[in-house]
Amino acid sequence: MLPARRNFLRGKFAAAAPQLRPPWATAEFAQRCTRCGACAKACPEHIIAAGASGYPGIEFSVGACTFCAACVDVCKDAALARSADSPPWSVKAAIAPTCLALNGVECRICGDACEAGAIRFRPQLGGMYTPTLDLAACSGCGACYAACPATAISLSEAAASAALV
Repeated sequence: MLPARRNFLRGKFAAAAPQLRPPWATAEFAQRCTRCGACAKACPEHIIAAGASGYPGIEFSVGACTFCAACVDVCKDAALARSADSPPWSVKAAIAPTCLALNGVECRICGDACEAGAIRFRPQLGGMYTPTLDLAACSGCGACYAACPATAISLSEAAASAALV
């Protein structure tokens, strides 16, 4: 994907990755959200912040989502709507080849941070323990992302759809 001309002229040559929407974002999120910032103010983990477009998004570098639904409770525009039968989102983690453990360096920080137990380390014959990711157990909370010293973990909708293939 090529950068927008405006970003190119500002010296931002890389195309920006799409920002993740807050949990329980509706299909009509962009049409309903008025960018009031109430969800960001209500978030006890302070991981919701306004993106470049002004819409709220998730900043996993700050911390993890606890799925407390405080953002949903304050959303007066119905851009965020919680339903009992649906998960908060379909965001899943993915581990990149730059992972320290995959490159022979002892590191298990992401596994320790994952309360759901979606990241486990399996022994390899004659080698280091390597991470395995159970996408069915992954809630997409982002605890592993914030903990990873090599920023080798990403969270996205694409990782979730790739898991379904």
